[in-house]
Amino acid sequence: MSNEKAVEFRSGSDTCSGILAMPDGAKGDVPLVIMAGGWCYTKEIVMPHYSRFFNDIGCATLRFDYRCFGESTGMPRQHINPWEQIEDYRNALTYAEGLKGIDHKRTGIWGISYSGGHVLVVAGIDARPAFAISTIPVVDGFQTMRRCHGEARFAKLNALINTDRANRFAGAEPAYMPMSPEKESEELTAWPFPHVYAGFKGIQANEAPRHEHRNTISSVEQLLQYVVKPYAARITETPVMMTLAAADNITSADLEVEAFNAIACPTKVFASVKGVDHMSLYTNRDDLAKVGRVQAKWLKDIISQDI
Repeated sequence: MSNEKAVEFRSGSDTCSGILAMPDGAKGDVPLVIMAGGWCYTKEIVMPHYSRFFNDIGCATLRFDYRCFGESTGMPRQHINPWEQIEDYRNALTYAEGLKGIDHKRTGIWGISYSGGHVLVVAGIDARPAFAISTIPVVDGFQTMRRCHGEARFAKLNALINTDRANRFAGAEPAYMPMSPEKESEELTAWPFPHVYAGFKGIQANEAPRHEHRNTISSVEQLLQYVVKPYAARITETPVMMTLAAADNITSADLEVEAFNAIACPTKVFASVKGVDHMSLYTNRDDLAKVGRVQAKWLKDIISQDI
């Protein structure tokens, strides 16, 4: 259990909205897990459920909305710039340095899907995280999009991106595309899977009304430039746990394994959880709990050591 309060911090020229959850009965300074979401969603989705496992082992959590999402400021809305999101994580770390009741030597970062990659980048370029927990991470945007869309649709996707770039160059506002399709169709979406649509629409109806199932087209252009492996190779001291859904059909387990193998730190742990898939770690509470328990057990061991 935990005690929650709304907080906010500056990131660039915008304000990120967050929820700070302190574990019940906390005495003295407690470790902190900073958490942010993946593609196109807010701090209301999934993170409260994972947060509970960390609160139960005596950790505080800070889950926040990136710029342009949820209750945070920033335009255009639903625009996903991974490098700005990585900067949001780093500004969250700076904000956390001023929090009372937090053990600043035991403050780390957690991410899922797109942010599962972000935390590896942050750990590679910022010495402050005491640990990094990466869940079903996106680690290579180009390969991920090419695999998800297939050759013919991927060519059409690139044509759409080029048209959008030309329109923006001519002065048009950024154009949008759906995050995923309601059913199989020729419509281009970022993630062309109806089960993704069904999963997030269910979450929106039940717990996250601020979720918008769309993104700018240029968000996908940014994704195509995104590669985690070179930054993973820079992680030499920060303990890392990477948790995968066995045979992940969206972010590709083989790409994730390559990124994990690139991490130079000997204090790293790899866990491939069977019987779950990418979307079930958002929508199925039993599947989510399998991963949450594995991560909390590892983190409890890490924070008990002299980091």
